[in-house]
Amino acid sequence: MSAKQHISQWDKCLEIFKDNLSAEQYNAWFAPIVAVDYTDDKLTLNVPSEFFVEQIEERFYKLLKFTLKRVFGNDVKLFYNYNIVKDDQTSGITVKEDAGSLLINNKVKQQQSSNTSNPFDTGEYTDIDPQLNPRYTFENYCGSMSNKLAVSIGQAIATDPNCKTFNPLFVFGSTGVGKTHLIQAIGIRIKEQNPRTRVLYVTARLFENQYTTAVRTNKVPDFINFYQSIDVLLIDDIQELAGKPDTQNTFYHIFNQLHNQGKQLVLSSDCRPVDMDGMVPRLISRFKWGMTVELEKPDYELRREVLAMKAAQDGLDIADDVLDFIAQNVTESIRDLEGIIVSLLAHATMLNQDITVDLAKAVISNSVRINKPQITFELIAERVASFYNIDTTDLYGKSRKREISDARQLLMYFAKNQTQLSSTNIGSRLSRTHATVLHACKQIEQRLSVEKKFQEEVHAIEETLK
Repeated sequence: MSAKQHISQWDKCLEIFKDNLSAEQYNAWFAPIVAVDYTDDKLTLNVPSEFFVEQIEERFYKLLKFTLKRVFGNDVKLFYNYNIVKDDQTSGITVKEDAGSLLINNKVKQQQSSNTSNPFDTGEYTDIDPQLNPRYTFENYCGSMSNKLAVSIGQAIATDPNCKTFNPLFVFGSTGVGKTHLIQAIGIRIKEQNPRTRVLYVTARLFENQYTTAVRTNKVPDFINFYQSIDVLLIDDIQELAGKPDTQNTFYHIFNQLHNQGKQLVLSSDCRPVDMDGMVPRLISRFKWGMTVELEKPDYELRREVLAMKAAQDGLDIADDVLDFIAQNVTESIRDLEGIIVSLLAHATMLNQDITVDLAKAVISNSVRINKPQITFELIAERVASFYNIDTTDLYGKSRKREISDARQLLMYFAKNQTQLSSTNIGSRLSRTHATVLHACKQIEQRLSVEKKFQEEVHAIEETLK
């Protein structure tokens, strides 16, 4: 049979596979296969990798055998051809079907090893330790508007294995905003739903160390084959590969192989792909293939929720005013918030101290700079309106009602004394003249000198501005 004829025969096989499989299965496992030779009843197929062979024979062995015998006859013998190192033709080998899959042939070596820093050195493709922290679940991940999009996409990937819209998922954000927790939560949810899925979490630095070891011990093909066998690869701090062209080149080929097979990649970084220095352009372009999403610095709502949850987990009873104070002053990262709770726990249990705002202030001062809220015209208007239970917009309007007029004058007084705004600027914001502002300030000063109740009200508003 000529080469043209055997290709035509293989096309008939592909039609049968397409009729018996879902589009996703067919596109992932059979569309990439190419028939290259059929001589003396020996059919040779080009496949991407050894792992590809194993998966085909494990998942579709009966369909494969039935189809080949139906199309090529009962005497057909199947051989696979693949490169040990992807795109390196010099590493190509050909194996017979029952030798090509160690899974089918029951020759899997159950070599046990606790050396998780070199997982590819554990023998053939047995189950692997995903290296996931069991505490980093979605259930323990607090959400707010600052991370809502990233969490929603992460959950979509974790709950629907057929969802490949966000592949790769590239999560970026500053230190301590929850990137590691989020990408591990994806891995944990996937393992919960399908324990047989080969999930692996690894930092880019560990990946680099493994690659260096593989080069030194002449095990680069083993290293590549191992990573190409992963179903869900989670790599943290991918920016750590910057300036390492050899490692980047190897990861590029691993990335391509996994992506072509429909495997999920989730990457985290401290910056967006376009801002990466020292990374080869072709790798950056692949980082942008799927979805890039930012984890923003935690907003107040998220900081407050994290503190409450962490305190509950540690068995701490912390008053609301203490939680509010911490959430208002520790704003940069979730990691800082967790550290504050640990410090408070130590003071409460070891030193038998009550957890008060003063203690929280002392603990925070040792860890982070306490934020002094910037007093703005808008903030003053909000606090004055809130204190007198009126709408903020009334302060900017023309109403001459006594309670609104008095509140408006107080707004002018605070703005004059606690901001750098001029009388003219304050007046223009309220559609008044600078003379009106000066008159309002005089009126407030006169009332403060004679009205005790008014003094208390002004002092209470001042406290809310601190």
